[in-house]
Amino acid sequence: MLCISLEKFLFWKKKQLSKGGDQASFAVLLDCIGGISNRDLYLVKINPEKNLLLKKNLEFLESVWDDHLLKSCPIQYLCGITFWRDLKLNVTNKVLIPRPETELIVDIVFNIFRNKSEKLYFAELGTGSGAIGIALALAYPFSDGVATDIDQDALEIASKNYINSSQQSNLKFYCGNWWSPLESFKGKLDLAISNPPYIPRDTYEKLPKEVKNFEPKIALLGGDDGLKHIREIILQAPLFLKEKGWLILENHFDQSEKVKELLIKSKFTSIEIVKDLSGIGRFTIGRYK
Repeated sequence: MLCISLEKFLFWKKKQLSKGGDQASFAVLLDCIGGISNRDLYLVKINPEKNLLLKKNLEFLESVWDDHLLKSCPIQYLCGITFWRDLKLNVTNKVLIPRPETELIVDIVFNIFRNKSEKLYFAELGTGSGAIGIALALAYPFSDGVATDIDQDALEIASKNYINSSQQSNLKFYCGNWWSPLESFKGKLDLAISNPPYIPRDTYEKLPKEVKNFEPKIALLGGDDGLKHIREIILQAPLFLKEKGWLILENHFDQSEKVKELLIKSKFTSIEIVKDLSGIGRFTIGRYK
């Protein structure tokens, strides 16, 4: 560990942020590579005579930050780590970086299934880094979950994240497209969740370069209208959900009404559009019959 005064560190930090970038990305760099959390900084600021301890020297941290600014590569990929809810997850460019707004999908589940000691059977379709499935497996320790992904590389990352996050064994991973690996779970699921690719083709072409050039296209592009994968998930959901089982989907900011119509056509009830913290209809949920 390297020892540095608070005064020197804050001067260096101000210099780095003056080059560009945002505070949130810089905080990820400091925590993941430097070993300094926001809490550490707060504690030192209220006791300024105390020195900071760094895992890497300032020159190395600066080189990573410069790389981030020069190439527009997400800082999470450069660090190999991201934070989501209370999880610390490994990420590579094989998986989408889980977004803060997606954290609300777990809260939606909490509102439906309030008894954490309840035994549920749940599935996450298109797990990526494993964030949602892991969060639910930890929150509902007496439940059994399955998580699918079409990409074996993504599943290896998700599996590793689960092992790093938990001593439990109530989440299993299966490789395949959406429902296809889950034939043995037909009619057994209390809950299915997915944050599928939902970006329409025209919108995808205009995405910022830090997204389009680095994050996996397969995890973003949802066909011409963005609803290709959502249609497939909804169409097959009645085969896998129990009667009164829930389906929770994340969708593009302008897709909720269309997703609602698709759920109605597949005989879902109790359909609700749930807004994110920005007031956008980010999630559409429904109960099968």
